[in-house]
Parts: sequence; C-alpha cells; structure tokens
Amino acid sequence: MKSLIKIIPIAGILLFACNDKPKKKAAEPVQTTPSYVMVSPSFNADSAYSFIEKQVAFGPRVCNSDAHTACGNFLANEFRKYADEVIEQKASVTNWDGRKLQIKNIIASFNPKASKRVLICSHWDSRPYADNDPNPANHNTPIDAADDGASGVAVMLEMARTMSISKPNIGVDFICLDAEDLGKSDQGGDTYCLGSQYWGKNPHKIGYKANYGVLLDMVGAYNARFIWEGFSMKFAEPALRKVWDQGVQLGYTNYFFYYQGGYITDDHKYINELTGIPTIDMIHYTESTESHFPAHWHTVNDKINVIDRNTLKAVGQTLLEVLYKEN
Repeated sequence: MKSLIKIIPIAGILLFACNDKPKKKAAEPVQTTPSYVMVSPSFNADSAYSFIEKQVAFGPRVCNSDAHTACGNFLANEFRKYADEVIEQKASVTNWDGRKLQIKNIIASFNPKASKRVLICSHWDSRPYADNDPNPANHNTPIDAADDGASGVAVMLEMARTMSISKPNIGVDFICLDAEDLGKSDQGGDTYCLGSQYWGKNPHKIGYKANYGVLLDMVGAYNARFIWEGFSMKFAEPALRKVWDQGVQLGYTNYFFYYQGGYITDDHKYINELTGIPTIDMIHYTESTESHFPAHWHTVNDKINVIDRNTLKAVGQTLLEVLYKEN
C-alpha cells in the first residue's frame, strides 16, 4: 500500500496538496447521545483479534508464496461457514517487474438476490519488502502485515460471523482483494492495487452494482484515527458522512475525525473509477510520521502487538450499525 499526495496540517485543517487554496473544514459531527440504542448485533473484538492471529500465523502472504496459497484457502473456507455465497476469482496479472502473479479475490455475499447492496472490502496480501523500515537491512524483508491487510480482513470475517446469526435486510458483499501491496512508488501508482484493478474490469458477476462501498485499510492499530480522504470525498461523500456520523453517534469520537485530507492511491480509487460504485477509504492517518501513515507501515514492526481490540471494536461496530440501519 499505497501512495499519498501529501496531507498538510495548517491551523487544524488538512489541505489537499494538489490545490494551494485552503479547504474549509468539514461539517461538525453530530452530537453523541448517551441514550443511543443500537439496532445491530454486538461486534466481538476478541474474535476479530483471533482472525488476525490466524492470518499472521501463515507468515507473510506474498503472492505466489505457499503462505499466500494457504491463507487464501483459509479465508475462502472461513467465509463459507458464514456467507450465503462465496466466489473465488482467480487470475494471472503482471507485476511491475514483469513477473506473473497468481492472484485470488474472494467474494462472500449475504442475501445475494437483494437489489440494495453494500460492498465492504480489504486487501488480504502482504508487502514483500519492508522498504519503510528505519533499518536498511530490512528493506527486502517481507512483513507480517497484521495491521496493513489482516486487520481489515479480520473485521470483515467477524462481521460475517455475526451476520450469519442475524442477517441484515440488505445485500452485503465482502471482498478480499489480492495484490494490493506489491507496488513500487517509483514505478507509478498503478503498480499497486492489482487485485482491485482486475476486479473492477472483470466483476465477479456481470453488471454487479452496489449502492456504496467501504474499503478497510489499516484499521486495527492503537490510537488509529480516520479522516476524510480525498478520493472518498470526490466520489462518495454521502457514504463518508453516513459512516462517520454513525461512528460518532456510537461514541467513537477518538477514531472518526471530520478533517479533509489528501488523495491516497488505494483499492477504492480503482473501484470508484472502474465500476462507478461510490466507495470510501477508512485508513489510519497520523501527523506523527513523515508518511502520515502509522510508524509500523511497511516495516517489520507491523506485527500482532500493534493491534488494539478497541480499534477493531470501533470499526466493526460502526459498520454493523450502518448496515443494519439500511432498509
């Protein structure tokens, strides 16, 4: 993952780097009401945490590796326990260095015949080089990717497990996207997100549409904070506001911030551009690093110990509440 057109904090407002003019601050969040009563089932953060542990136990899930194959089979089989339908979309794509990659997008659907649908997605592969690690000796080391990949998939798995007990009224599609994290910034942004590019051009069902989508990327670490990313605002601001307002209503004000940010090249960019499905990116932003991603991003330190159950709870419960309030 991914490239970022730099976010610049000025007077508490984040600016789009492609425009010198300040952007006004996004609308203030709705007020949290202590008497709020959830309509969704409870999200189990302990279960989500265990799903991260199981993914990490395979080792780095780098395309064409044994760990990648084994974890892909595990994810597909796990979703089959819960979803009404699971499709494994297999393909061969070309990496930036000319290598052929055998990829697999995994699509798990609830209420597959429902016309109103919401897409939830995350990448499940891990980066083969820790090129942001402060130690140059680690730059060619594959990473465990507990947060950058496994956390989003774990949230989806726990949501699916919960929904298998009590289904929402709408259709929901969970997509594990492959080959997101093999790109090289000096080779161009399109070297990332190969699985979503493939799926966007070759949907798992002809004419597939969803009302909106949510991409989860690095949604499990301590002190995570989520802002309004540029492509999310450009293509899907109503969905962005819906999710953020719901998180705030539930009391997760330490995670959901109404600040405008920069444009991040991530899977949602290609879903928006190739399918027209308005899709937002829920991704960890921080002002404490030069990259504006957490310090463990693309380093060997992206291990299970960076994961916080409280963050998983905030993300998973918010999304369940959004889905169960849809009619």
